[in-house]
Amino acid sequence: MAVRTLLLGDNERAPYHPLHAVQETLEGILAPEFTVEASEDRGRLTADRLKQPDYGLCISYTDSWDTAPEPGEAAGLLQFVAGGGGLLVLHSGISLQASPELAQLIGGKFTGHPPYTALEFQPAEAEAGQPNAGQLSAGLPGFRMDEEPYRFELDLLAELQVLLTYRHEDRDWPAAWARRYGLGRVVFLMPGHHLPSFRNEIYQQWILRGACWAAGLL
Repeated sequence: MAVRTLLLGDNERAPYHPLHAVQETLEGILAPEFTVEASEDRGRLTADRLKQPDYGLCISYTDSWDTAPEPGEAAGLLQFVAGGGGLLVLHSGISLQASPELAQLIGGKFTGHPPYTALEFQPAEAEAGQPNAGQLSAGLPGFRMDEEPYRFELDLLAELQVLLTYRHEDRDWPAAWARRYGLGRVVFLMPGHHLPSFRNEIYQQWILRGACWAAGLL
């Protein structure tokens, strides 16, 4: 049975990354393993609406950096993941960090980015003591893509595992990570500035594998 999934994004209030531009392609990447319901309504994050076993996964592609979810919405998402649900955060979906509680849930905060440019993405080697997310990235290759080189401040208490890095300005930067949160799982993937990012066939594999790991299918 396909995993019922809430895809949360913005359109009218999205300054850079409208959901409608990538929604159809993203749904295609996730089918048939996931049945996706797209919405701009953050009220769907409340505990009475986003709950198991009704949903197995929530995907954030929000793009509203200055508007934090309401306390009940943030609490609902925290409860969902802690209780065993999955959260997949794509690119600007990290804008949920406007809620400090959700920034901690995701495991890192966006701090800015240099200009859009060509980037080389490479799988990262797991370090001892990190959460075991090896099934997520096992066998997946790196890829080259024009993207926004997002920078992050990682939460030192989150015990996350960096899965993917990109090379820029003579150093490697984190581009994807995974972590466990209570009984649930969280995955962040940096690429996703616009539709061409989601059309990259290798990155499509990373998205599907990330969704499967977050939802507990791996």
